[in-house]
Amino acid sequence: MVPELVVDAREVYSLLDDEYARRILIETYEETRSASALCDACDASEATVYRRLERLQQQDLVESVQEIDPDEGPHEVYAARLDHVSIDLTAAGFKIDVEYVDETAADRLTRLYEELSG
Repeated sequence: MVPELVVDAREVYSLLDDEYARRILIETYEETRSASALCDACDASEATVYRRLERLQQQDLVESVQEIDPDEGPHEVYAARLDHVSIDLTAAGFKIDVEYVDETAADRLTRLYEELSG
């Protein structure tokens, strides 16, 4: 049995309120992206993108995987793990539930490779 990740609600709220973190999640939702591609997509510096990626990975909202490019060799790419977030108001305060995608970045890369070579 896999232990359930304990989500830091304040950090997730903060990340969802951050335009760069939101853009990274959107850009990596369907396809993996390199940090360089994320810099372009977010119109942000490398330092900004790497800081957001680190925070997103700490909450398991993004994962990294090594991808092999025939021209460039191995490099790290990122994929969103976040699928759905719900925030509920309770008598004790706000409760956040995070649902993760079923397919890992490695699964996505394998599927894409099979589609391209098939």
